[in-house]
Amino acid sequence: MVAHWCTDSLAMLNDEQFWLSIKKLAVAIILCRNGAVLICITGSTSASLHQILPWLYYHKVIGVSHFILFVEGEAAKPAVTSVLESIRGVKIIYRTKELKEQQDRSRIWNETWLSGFFYKPCNYELFVKQSLNMEMAIVMAREAGMDWIIHLDTDELIHPAGAREYSLRRLLLDVPDNVDMVIFPNYESSVERDDIKDPFTEVSMFKKNYDHLPKDTYFGLYKEATRGNPNYFLTYGNGKSAARVQEHMRPNGAHRWHNYMKSPNEIKLEEAAILHYTYTKFSDLTSRRDRCGCKPTKEDVKRCFILEFDRLAFIIASTATEQEMRNWYREHVVWTDKDTNLKLLRKGVLTRIYAPMAIIRGLKESGIFIDAVTSAKAHPKANIGLENNESIHTNVTAAQSTTLKEGGNDNSQATARKILEMIDVQEEAVPPMSPPGFLELMESALS
Repeated sequence: MVAHWCTDSLAMLNDEQFWLSIKKLAVAIILCRNGAVLICITGSTSASLHQILPWLYYHKVIGVSHFILFVEGEAAKPAVTSVLESIRGVKIIYRTKELKEQQDRSRIWNETWLSGFFYKPCNYELFVKQSLNMEMAIVMAREAGMDWIIHLDTDELIHPAGAREYSLRRLLLDVPDNVDMVIFPNYESSVERDDIKDPFTEVSMFKKNYDHLPKDTYFGLYKEATRGNPNYFLTYGNGKSAARVQEHMRPNGAHRWHNYMKSPNEIKLEEAAILHYTYTKFSDLTSRRDRCGCKPTKEDVKRCFILEFDRLAFIIASTATEQEMRNWYREHVVWTDKDTNLKLLRKGVLTRIYAPMAIIRGLKESGIFIDAVTSAKAHPKANIGLENNESIHTNVTAAQSTTLKEGGNDNSQATARKILEMIDVQEEAVPPMSPPGFLELMESALS
């Protein structure tokens, strides 16, 4: 009997599943002791696996446990999705005919806050699509028991500066309970070469957000920092936000969240930021051009692009020769003047950030990206994170309407009335916005 027990015990000790269970239990205990929060990132992407994997695993390292990714284009190819679906905590939603029909029934189409973006091409269409996807992601995040949700693109990394252990989980755990939304100002990549291939491991210089600079520094160095471009940043300057997953939530455009029943209590972080790797590769000029069918004229691009630099870049990419494009890119995007760079670094307008680069290089050297691809081939459909396809086509319209049902029959009519009363005073969606311009700030100071 004893010998038999010893044999079984030895077999158990050699069993990988046994040790996997022990590890899971240990992790669960640690998370409970730390009072860990569950963080979900949602995004819409057509990027390649080469871009998505480093982005995804980096955010896992800093504390994100779940990902709800709406995929199309390159990202929806079987070679990509088979890998993503094999990673714990990743849920893939395909842009199918059924999904589109489902989103066509969204209550958003009957509301006013996003209506200024309806039925327009290119960036406006993407903005609406992102908002509809965010609406679905809220439902899924609530079902999965998430505490926080963040909308992020695959050319953006969260930089949890100021948090102990460089942990996003710790950062959000320290947020006061009465805060509904946390705003991360964005920093913009400042590339120093025109031959970048892997932005996450090659770019370390960033331009700081207006919110993280003294006003006199921003004013005094605005011209040098802008370098003849339309605005201080090439693209948006109003950051991204994390929101507590609550009842009655809705997106407020791709950059913010809102609530049908109240105005969210928000704070803006003083150190943490979103690192936006925008136009980091020369090929970004042509890839953006190829995704939009607008005419390359000053008037038509206004229909298609929200931000002025995107409009200029589209016209150049559509009308210039390869060499002209290269010259324009070096003049407007690449920071080639080392003296200017050094001055702006010393003044704090530019900053060096190495942590994401070091983490992603470390992940790459560990072989985890190769292992993910290999594992997906060996164990297809092995995702053990969020529940899979059976809930992907949840009736979002019905799920959203739970805001009218959750209180039971006694108060459902009162809840419905309150929501209907608020429809007329809805704030408009927050679009991607440029940082304050020099004249705009001067007018504000004088008024």
